[in-house]
Amino acid sequence: MKNPTTYEAFIETLVDKSPGNSWPSTLKALWWDAKGDWHTAHDLVDGSGAEHANWVHAYLHRKEGDRWNAGYWYRRANRPFPEKSLEQEWEDLVEFLVQN
Repeated sequence: MKNPTTYEAFIETLVDKSPGNSWPSTLKALWWDAKGDWHTAHDLVDGSGAEHANWVHAYLHRKEGDRWNAGYWYRRANRPFPEKSLEQEWEDLVEFLVQN
């Protein structure tokens, strides 16, 4: 399965049993998060060190409710702690990742 290139194409993949093998770990992580598997999502970005992975990692800890840990990862991602909803941040992440 090719990498989705739009938000809508990514959403359409959520009916599948797994994300594409060739997808970057960040996109796979958001896919698993959307499917309710926070732990798999976290494992995919934990320890990566890449700025985009740090942003997804931050989002996941924010979703978990661990504000302190999320703040650490937002700083590592060079991103401010968001004031928007988790749903909006997830959408923003997907939009960003499918375009980059």
